[in-house]
Amino acid sequence: MEDRIRVRSEEILSDDWAILKKTVLDYRRRDGQWETQIRQTYDRGDGAVILPYDPLRSTVLLVRQFRYPAYVTGHREPLIEACAGLLDENDPETAIRKEAEEELGYRLKDIERLFSPYMS
Repeated sequence: MEDRIRVRSEEILSDDWAILKKTVLDYRRRDGQWETQIRQTYDRGDGAVILPYDPLRSTVLLVRQFRYPAYVTGHREPLIEACAGLLDENDPETAIRKEAEEELGYRLKDIERLFSPYMS
């Protein structure tokens, strides 16, 4: 893939709670033509997510959380989400155990890693 992308410039637009970066790049399409694209990326760091399963109730455990971006677009109720959080320099298992206690009030026993998701 590296032979299909040429980064022309990068500019940091914000470096507050996370890094917002503007990148100008050339991308070679399947037909061989190059096109210039401008993209913004928002980097908050790596995170972990879990869907704990409660076999007694035959259900997964979810959380309700206030999210300001949803609120300002008219969604007035908390969102229903999977338990998740940033790694904060922890390994994923340590981070998600901490998040489960904070968000769900549960101490997790066995954790099985399924895959590495990526939010685009």
